[in-house]
Amino acid sequence: QVQLIESGGGLVQAGGSLRLSCAASFRSFGRFTVAWFHQAPGKEREFVASVNGDSSSTNYADSVKGRFTISRDNAANMVYLQMNNLKPEDTAVYYCAAERSGPYYLKSSYRYWGQGTQVTVSS
Repeated sequence: QVQLIESGGGLVQAGGSLRLSCAASFRSFGRFTVAWFHQAPGKEREFVASVNGDSSSTNYADSVKGRFTISRDNAANMVYLQMNNLKPEDTAVYYCAAERSGPYYLKSSYRYWGQGTQVTVSS
């Protein structure tokens, strides 16, 4: 059974940092693109960042470029999202998603999802 488990969320002041982790439990993890999305209350789930299987390609939403970094460790079946210079507008539930079959920025492209981890940034 495929599982994605996020961790690392919490409450942080504006300008602070958090590192989110996503632990994956499926075979051939290194073959698949993994992405992070976030969903703020009352809003649609939105793309944040993605990384392909061998980490040769990454993509970021314009709102996080230069502040967030996505990375992965295929040996450990882990994906990370380093978030620096956090802003109140980054407050959302952050989801890990895997196995892409369409455009990287569409939530409908991903087959597997985690349960999410809450990130709250206070001003």
